[in-house]
Formats: sequence, structure tokens, C-alpha cells
Amino acid sequence: MVRMDLTRYPWALSILRNRWPQFLLRAVTLAGFIFTILAGLFGSTVGSHNFAIIFVWIAWWTALKLIFIPFGGRSWCSICPIPMPGEWLQNGGILIPRGKGFGLNKRWPKALRGSWLQAGGFLLIGLFGALTLTSASVTAFVLLFIIVLAFVLSLVFERRSFCNYLCPIGGFTGLYAQAGPVEVRVKDAEVCASHAEKTCYNACPWGQYPLALKSSANCGLCMECLRVCPSDNIVVNLRPWGSDLGPKTKHRLDEAFLGLVMLASALVDSAVFLGPWGELKSAAYSIGSTPWFIFAGVFLFAAFVILPGFYVGAVLLSIQLDSTRITLRQSLAKYSQVLVPLGLMAWIAFTISFAFAKFSYVLPVISDPLGWGWNLIGYSNTAWVGQSTSLSLLLQIVILAAGLFWSSRVAFRISETPRVALPMIAFCGIFSYTMLWLLIG
Repeated sequence: MVRMDLTRYPWALSILRNRWPQFLLRAVTLAGFIFTILAGLFGSTVGSHNFAIIFVWIAWWTALKLIFIPFGGRSWCSICPIPMPGEWLQNGGILIPRGKGFGLNKRWPKALRGSWLQAGGFLLIGLFGALTLTSASVTAFVLLFIIVLAFVLSLVFERRSFCNYLCPIGGFTGLYAQAGPVEVRVKDAEVCASHAEKTCYNACPWGQYPLALKSSANCGLCMECLRVCPSDNIVVNLRPWGSDLGPKTKHRLDEAFLGLVMLASALVDSAVFLGPWGELKSAAYSIGSTPWFIFAGVFLFAAFVILPGFYVGAVLLSIQLDSTRITLRQSLAKYSQVLVPLGLMAWIAFTISFAFAKFSYVLPVISDPLGWGWNLIGYSNTAWVGQSTSLSLLLQIVILAAGLFWSSRVAFRISETPRVALPMIAFCGIFSYTMLWLLIG
């Protein structure tokens, strides 16, 4: 596949190597993160007038799914403020690591590695999302809990353990970064193999060894390997979308589970926030009530039984048609690649459905971020609730169709013969039709 090496251009290489641009962006996001918490705690209790609700769940959530991931893979992780305070202590410095810092530097327990806990965190977002998305104070407490948890874990465990194994957004971006157009790789494998010091691995906050990188799922694009490599052997490539998805890339069972959780969450969120079922919305908002427990049970049943059941059934049919006879476990991991473009495009379609209607709140909340009657830029009273237009509906149809085509293409690429891919294509077709029905009716 054709790739464009950004490090070939002196201006791009200078920006990537320089720690200041990234540090300044992270400082801005950290300041915004802290302000969001304060706005949630002390600002207006009306969600549509509070900076915390509008910027986290409308502006940032939309930008993550429509810009950061589709065009930058894990680019958000490169400027995320959450690991910053703990990382400063670990490194013994704010801008440049200065040797041994503060912390126990323990290894993360082997039994808890993988994407399992990240998938669980995303399920919690789905279960309590209706309250979090409408209550500014709850959003603030969730953000405060996350940054405190990341900080405490950084004092106990090495590197970015929270980002690698716990952060649900890290799991979300890592899964779909495989479809993104950005990657960090090595120029010459022999140069890395002959270098005994492994400065790139020692400097990587994610614990990744660039020579071993075959997928962008676990690379946070921090560029530390590029900065410390003594042999100038690290490249940052722009590549075709979905380059990590193919027969030569190894995948794990936890990736399949994470992908299915994302699909289930997309379906449930579409039904709750966009569907015509008032009782379902009320149940999702009534946390702790009997209807909410019913809603939670249905959600978990869909995430743990219905979607996995269809997926396992499709994989079993593919195994029956496959002459190689690989095990069920291997096949479940192998076909998890199909879930990546399918889920990414489903989330983009869902985001378009509410972004068109809710984005008009962004400028007014900038003008009056705490809901205290300010009018900083003259847009305080201009918000209006939009509606789905024929353009947004058409975009959703096109995007879901593109997701079905893309996932089908991946199924063909990783299958022995076209007929082996048919069960997985049928699974993708059923999901896409269900998503289309929920979004458009």
C-alpha cells in the first residue's frame, strides 16, 4: 500500500520532534478539562446552558468521532490531558523527562491486561449515559473521578496503565484507530534489531516497541520514540484507511468483545436518544428504578448475549465453510476486524443525527459558559433546537452503506474464499439495517 512519510519533510519533522507544540496543546486541553469540571460543579443546572454538557457531549464527542479518529486515529490521545499530572511525576519533569521520578513503577497485573476493562467502562457509560449526558454536576464528578484515578494509578503502576487498560475512550479510539490513516512505524527493522539500548521502548509512555508495531491500536502518537531514536529510524506515515485490517494482522479475543460492546452501545444509544419510545427514554433516565433495571438488563442482554450470539453464529458458519479449520477462538479474534469499520461508521452516522440538531448550542455556551447571564461574544440567547434535515438523513444512509461495504470488503480480505465471508457479511447487513431503522425509521 502507498504511504506518505511525513518525516521526509523538514517542517513536519521539526514540528513532530519539538515537544513544545504538543505540550501547549495538552496544556490547553488540561485547562479546558479543569474548567469543564468547575463549570459542571458551579454553573447552571440546565444542561443546555452549561459548558460541561455542551462541550463534552456535543462538541468534543462529535469532534472525536467525526474528526480525530477518522482522520487522525489516536490523535486525541496525543493531546489528552488526563495522564499529564501523573506523567509529570513519573518523569520527574514537565516538558522533558529528567530521569527517575516519583512512583512505585509496578507492572500492570497480567490477568487484567487487554481491552476487557475498557469494554466494561464503555458499558457503564451506556448504562448511566442518560443521566451523565444531561446532568452537569454528574459529568463533572465523572471527569474528576477519571483524572484522580489516572493520577493515583500512575503513582502505583508504570507508564500509562490507565490509558492502556482502563480508559473507555482509550479503548474506543484504539479499536477504531486501526481504520485511521496515521501510523508510527520503523524505517529499517535491522537498525532496530541491532540497537541494544532500545531507547524508543524505554521512552514510550504506552510501553510499545516500534519494531513490533503491526497495528495502530495501542500507539498513542505521543512521538517520544521519534524524539529519542538515535538512528533517525522512526517514521510517521499517512496511509490508506483500514491498512491495519487484513490477513497479516494478528488480533485478540478481547478486541472482538470490545467491538461487540461498541456495536451494542451504538444500537442502544440510537434507540434511547433518537427512537420514538418515550417509556424507554424514561427508563434510561430513571436510574435505580424498576424500569431502569429492566432497561439495564435488556442493554446487557444485547451486549452479552444477542450480538455475541449472532457474531458467534456467523463465525461458526464461516468455520464450516473454511478449508483451513482454525479454532473458534482464533476465528473470533480474526473476524473482529470486520467489526471495526462497521462500528466506526455506525457511530459516525449516530453522531451526525444529533450533531446537526444540537450544535447550535456551542456558541451560546461559549458566550455564557456557566449559565450566569454573561454574553462574552454576543451569542448567549441564540441557541435553537435543530431538526434532522434531508441532507443529514442522506448522509446517515450513505455512511451506513459505506460501513457495510467496508466491513464486507474486510471480510473478503481475511477469508480463504468469498463464500467463507458470506456469514460475516450477513451479520454486518443485519446490524446495518437495524441501525438504519433506528436512525431513520
